[in-house]
Amino acid sequence: MVDHTKALQRISKAKTSLILGHPFVGTIALNMPTRIDETIPTACTNGKEIRYNPAFVASLSDAELTFLVAHECMHPMLEHNYRRGGRNPLRWNKAADYAINELLIQEGIGTFIKGGLHNTALYTAGKGIAEAIYDLLPEEDNAAGGGASPNGSGGAGSPGSIGGTGVDLEDATGSAAEVAQAQAEMKVKVAQAAQAAKMAGKLSQRMRELVDQVLQPKVDWRAVLRTFVEKCRDDSRTWSRFNRRFLPQGLYLPSVSGERMGTIVVACDCSGSVSTQVIAEFAAEIRAIHQDTKPAALHVVYFDSEVLHRDDYTPEDVPEIIRHGGGGTAFSPIFKHVEAEGLNPVACVVLTDLICSDFGQQPDYPVLWVSTELDQAPWGQVIKM
Repeated sequence: MVDHTKALQRISKAKTSLILGHPFVGTIALNMPTRIDETIPTACTNGKEIRYNPAFVASLSDAELTFLVAHECMHPMLEHNYRRGGRNPLRWNKAADYAINELLIQEGIGTFIKGGLHNTALYTAGKGIAEAIYDLLPEEDNAAGGGASPNGSGGAGSPGSIGGTGVDLEDATGSAAEVAQAQAEMKVKVAQAAQAAKMAGKLSQRMRELVDQVLQPKVDWRAVLRTFVEKCRDDSRTWSRFNRRFLPQGLYLPSVSGERMGTIVVACDCSGSVSTQVIAEFAAEIRAIHQDTKPAALHVVYFDSEVLHRDDYTPEDVPEIIRHGGGGTAFSPIFKHVEAEGLNPVACVVLTDLICSDFGQQPDYPVLWVSTELDQAPWGQVIKM
């Protein structure tokens, strides 16, 4: 019998290696539940956890195991468990493996496992996107790709007879709402991992671009918020750094501390008419506002027919968006809350479907309505997602 404890210890060691050398992937790995499963050939993930065959783990070198752990983490990170749709399972797993393996090799993460799928020309032709790579692959035999969940790049047999990662990708399970929630939670993990890697100075340009693709919001916030910028700037002066322009004249004057975005309020509609999938999209927009504008303070207000909860973030924080409520809709409580709490924002962004008649009184700061459905509001600016 293969030693399960030893397998878990080696997997833990691989995660530590990733944290030290590649903290972005390592942080994802630390946040993914792991267990041993002798019923699978190699390793496998359904997006919620990663399972490893202990015999396969024992057959790998430390560097190969590091590659394997990173590979399995990349599947849910790139949403491969959620994006298959009606595609052939086996062919989809192959396309996802080609996308991941090339990326890990380019990043120098661990050692590529013999027998795995690697084709730089195919990766380039498909621009590193699983869907595009899938379309370039030959059609699979339906018998070989049969089964709704497991799909991969290997065939049947014992762990030792399968190269690479084998059959390692399962569709996410649960209701549509549960799957959407899992996607949203993974985006939060990706954002947090990217922040950790940036702080360690170990997030490559390639990985930065990958993170942008994963977290890419639908709205170009830089263009939309441009009209608010002038009211959001802070031209305060500081004596911590003298103005160099006047030093040759013997004058020691304060320098401008830099133009900053002021306090912003983002209100997230959590009413029953807004789906969990839309909440996940709202989360991407909130992270974009925080990352792109770096406001002095970001107040995220959750509401339905009343204000349900509020989270406050500094420029250094990573927003974590969690749904609250699920009742009717009223916008007026947002602005009453802002006034009562003395938040004094320079702008307010409301993420909503705009299906409501209670807008309340127009505040004295600009309001941007970002709508998934309607495109009319009695005041403020409306933009469709």
